Amino acid sequence: MTRLDDDSLFRDDMFFVQEGRKVFKELLPMVTNFIRGQLEGANLTVEDLSRMWLHQANINMNMYAAKKLLGREPKPMEAPTVLDEYGNTAGAGSIVAFHKHRNDLKAGEKGLICSFGAGYSIGSLLVEKL
Repeated sequence: MTRLDDDSLFRDDMFFVQEGRKVFKELLPMVTNFIRGQLEGANLTVEDLSRMWLHQANINMNMYAAKKLLGREPKPMEAPTVLDEYGNTAGAGSIVAFHKHRNDLKAGEKGLICSFGAGYSIGSLLVEKL
């Protein structure tokens, strides 16, 4: 975040500077550890999940997180995104993906809705089809 003026990138009072590669290296371990802890707290493992609806504006970060959690490349419907259709919808991307890719779940199947951002924010929710 910066103040709004033409030379704000070079001011000493900037609030936040984002470094993409650093965010990738620092945020993804935080996200995967957060999710693992959330699953552990619910007495679940990643194998108990039928689907993960992840959102970060960078598709590579979404797929990396899914791959790291699963220990393999995710199948297309294990971690669907909507970036190709809607672009970056901010934190709502995981909810949009959930809305579009949930109807085929069967009663009792579980999933994870998680949005994470370059501001080092993580929001996550475990869901179960009734």
